[in-house]
Amino acid sequence: MPKIMVVDDESHIRELVRLYLEDEGFNIVEKSNGLEALDYAENHHIDLVILDIMMPKLDGWELCKELREIGDFPILMITSKGESQDKIKGFKLGTDDYLVKPFDPVELSLRVKALLKRYRIAASNVIKLGAIELDRKTYHVIYKDDNRVTIPMKEFELLYKLGSYPGQLFTRDTLIEQIWGIDYEGDERTVDVHIKRLRERFAEFESDFKIVTIRGLGYRLEVY
Repeated sequence: MPKIMVVDDESHIRELVRLYLEDEGFNIVEKSNGLEALDYAENHHIDLVILDIMMPKLDGWELCKELREIGDFPILMITSKGESQDKIKGFKLGTDDYLVKPFDPVELSLRVKALLKRYRIAASNVIKLGAIELDRKTYHVIYKDDNRVTIPMKEFELLYKLGSYPGQLFTRDTLIEQIWGIDYEGDERTVDVHIKRLRERFAEFESDFKIVTIRGLGYRLEVY
């Protein structure tokens, strides 16, 4: 049973989330502020975190940043703010998805399930994108006829990262840090160049998957 930590200083929000997600079979842990949540995450296993931004002691921005240094699990932000700049900040800090209050509990449940599915896919060494597979053990692209080819390493890693989390938005800064490293001295146009190459290389598979540009934010991969 997946364990989900809900962090919000409003008790009625925590109760609403808990009631709906418990009905879906999830184990819910409630925390009322960021410091309590951080302490729990450091000492217990969790599968997903739902957190508010405006909280006492440690706000959602800082909590998200700290949680990203602890482990690799999905983070869903719930906030009363819907401005694009807040979303950009959240994605840069490492959140996986964003839901604005007031929200539909059914939508919340669907997003939670989608995030957990993405992370299960990411835990595998082989991911399937329509008619092709990516094998991270051998760094091969495998076609239907079992033909195996290699592509430039950074292109493979970029496609594997996007394909591991279908539907999830990645900012250019995040991709630079995770693929090229925090010490990379180039600019984010490197990501754009590699995305262009991938689109050209796999143009014939557009009916299977597509790398979509989200203007002003970054990229996501959609599987059909």
